[in-house]
Amino acid sequence: TAMIAAYADHGYCKEAFQLFQQMQLEGAIPNKITFVSILNACVSPVTIAEGKIIHAHIVDCGFESDVVLGTAIVKMYGMYGHLKDAHRAFRQMQQHDAISWTTLIMVYVEHGHWEEAIGLFRQMQLQEVMPDMVTFITMLDTCASWAALKEGKLIHAHIVESGFEANTTVGAAIINMYSKCGSLEDASKFFNNLQHQDVLFWNAMIATYAQHGHCNVAIELFQQMQLKGILPDEGTFLSILFACSHAGLVDEGCHYFISMSQDHGIVPTMEHYNCMIDLFGRSGHLAEGQDMINKMPCEPTATAWMALLGACRAHGHVDLAHHASECILEFEPQNSAAFVLLSNIY
Repeated sequence: TAMIAAYADHGYCKEAFQLFQQMQLEGAIPNKITFVSILNACVSPVTIAEGKIIHAHIVDCGFESDVVLGTAIVKMYGMYGHLKDAHRAFRQMQQHDAISWTTLIMVYVEHGHWEEAIGLFRQMQLQEVMPDMVTFITMLDTCASWAALKEGKLIHAHIVESGFEANTTVGAAIINMYSKCGSLEDASKFFNNLQHQDVLFWNAMIATYAQHGHCNVAIELFQQMQLKGILPDEGTFLSILFACSHAGLVDEGCHYFISMSQDHGIVPTMEHYNCMIDLFGRSGHLAEGQDMINKMPCEPTATAWMALLGACRAHGHVDLAHHASECILEFEPQNSAAFVLLSNIY
């Protein structure tokens, strides 16, 4: 069991399954931990057949009703999009806890069945199973993805009743949900009513205003955040650079990018560089955008060159567009978007 778990944890699925077969040939009887370990190895499309074999062995051993094993089976089928098999395995469990319900809900969410996911959440409540933090975040993200404001407000009400509203991660997800649903008023109301506003809450609100085009408000929030002694992090600067990019505030964006490392000791990530390239590109400073790519401390990605290529299209810079598209195709030879953007320049 320890060896199977070791191979599974490091992604050696085939070897883990071979060990399981060898274990059976030698007459060793697998236990629940063995089955959980081998199910965790069934993570690639080629192992669905093996996963069904493991499931059959679990049934033969009489473990199919176990909540931990049942949840692992649900997760395994969910990876391959076998929703009916996942739901069937769920129903075979004698008891359902918050983890098993959340796992099944996530299976439906990941495959775009958000209405069914909300229905499962309601069933979970009818069976008086208390949702946990992961459940609520999953449901909030679901409502955000589908702009389901009405359902999102109901989830928010359940969160208040459950006492999770003050949790930082959950609170940030609430703001994100209202933002994605287009309700800045509800997002702002929730934020302003918080007794303790840590950096995640500020980041969520700054991102909300930036994404909705209220870039000046986002910058004002950033300044208020610092006046209140809240130290910005990587996420804060990502949102503020996004705001500067979409507002065409080149000087301000450059200031924040430099301040990020010099004043706050935060090393820019690839995402921060991409934001700066987008900022230069949108404002027509293509030479500065290319210079930013050339001076990056790490190898630029196709995303960075795509931002510059998009700017070349907007500003009609043919020569630089050719260079950018060549660099993109070095990373991603099948990137059809690069061909489309380049052809649209002519």
